[in-house]
Amino acid sequence: MPDPTPVRTPRPATGGVEPLTRPSLLARVGLRPMTRILNPLVRRMAGRRHVGWAAEVHHKGRHSGTAYVTPVGARLNGAVFWIPLTFGTSSDWCRNVRADGSCTIRWKGHAYRAVDPAVIDRTAAMSEARGAFKPPERAFMRVLGITHFLRLDLAP
Repeated sequence: MPDPTPVRTPRPATGGVEPLTRPSLLARVGLRPMTRILNPLVRRMAGRRHVGWAAEVHHKGRHSGTAYVTPVGARLNGAVFWIPLTFGTSSDWCRNVRADGSCTIRWKGHAYRAVDPAVIDRTAAMSEARGAFKPPERAFMRVLGITHFLRLDLAP
């Protein structure tokens, strides 16, 4: 029987905190205005058992401590969750998760405790998470201008 303990893979040294990245022009102009309409719809599906493309990130506000739930695209690859940062590293949920160092991710009907958030550039993420995203998804992420991913390890 395989050992259920997640294996932690070493991460490249970043030399400190990454600068905040903004979303691409397409995400800012095309997607952001639609989030008021899309987020409630996606939130209804995110994290459910038969929905593998959307997850819920449960996190706390870094200043207020208020509990929040944010729908995101996510994939589990081995013992690591990969979340494309459509709106860059400056999104509040991303900054909250990074400040706290952990969150809970509800994906495919299961809740996972995720720790050690790290922002990874697209090239490194696609190399490390090979197979997590299908070719059409990778192409769509390039079109949207997604340049960074949030990498989260499953808590032991």
